[in-house]
Amino acid sequence: MLSRITQRQLEYFVASGEAGSISAASERIHVSSPSISAAITHVEAELGIQLFIRHHAQGISLTAVGRQVMQEAKLILEQMSNLYTIASESLNTVRGPLRVGCLHSLAPMITPELVFGFGRAFPGVRITQVEGDHEQLLEKLRSAEIDIALTYDLAASADIDFQPLAKLPPYVMVGDYHPLAHLPTVSLQDLESFPMVLLDIPWSREYFLSLFLQAGTTPNIVMRSSNLETVRAMVGNGIGYTIANARPKGNMSQDGKRLIRIRLAGGLHPLQLGYATATNAQLSRVVSAFTERCRMFVSDQYIPGMAAPSFFDPHAVRPAPTAD
Repeated sequence: MLSRITQRQLEYFVASGEAGSISAASERIHVSSPSISAAITHVEAELGIQLFIRHHAQGISLTAVGRQVMQEAKLILEQMSNLYTIASESLNTVRGPLRVGCLHSLAPMITPELVFGFGRAFPGVRITQVEGDHEQLLEKLRSAEIDIALTYDLAASADIDFQPLAKLPPYVMVGDYHPLAHLPTVSLQDLESFPMVLLDIPWSREYFLSLFLQAGTTPNIVMRSSNLETVRAMVGNGIGYTIANARPKGNMSQDGKRLIRIRLAGGLHPLQLGYATATNAQLSRVVSAFTERCRMFVSDQYIPGMAAPSFFDPHAVRPAPTAD
């Protein structure tokens, strides 16, 4: 006798129907394709119907009855989420699903303590984490694929509510043997003749370039990467300097090269680290509890996983050489 259909199997079915392919659903919900395929097969066998038409190398499409089941499945999942909310409120506890998005350059630093620490504090919460660039996170908020996003104030939008938590001024990062490594402070004009490695992700890229534009100078960009650790490794290996806002606690690149942080002169516009939600979204008790944790754990004085945002860490800068 077949077992009953689980909530997780319905979630996999809905994700596949919306994505139009099992592989796309796998990337979207971070579950292996075989697990999703097995869940769909189980649901079809339990109901005794065919939900999808499989197209060779072209994904899947819902059958007529599959579309009807999809509508009902979405209603069931919404009702199940409401049950968690009702139970949490009646018991004065925090439990249920929490879907957190995080800017991928920030995730390794802040999510272990902030997000998964929340999960440890409230064992009844089921956490799903999604990473992406700023643009991707905002789209996922609009489509209700995530409940909240940890990101920067990079692009104002009427349908997105952003709550700032901490200021992160821009700074210069150079390798141990860079000609500027011994200086406590540099200006953007000082950087003009040196090669730059750019963190090339949407909106962050525009922010960095706007700093040079406002200063009336142009960066000499020689390399780009969408991965912060790759940028740090390039800097550590002497390919060029970079400008960043996030401050990993470690002052070494992943390949073991020392990195030096230098203050940027000029009172440049800082990025605000905070959380974003859809303006029209009604926040569940779980999401509200998580926003409270964010406000308690993130400030100008402390950011989980980062060096002190008060910026200047004298231990991260090599002193100027002295004469023998």
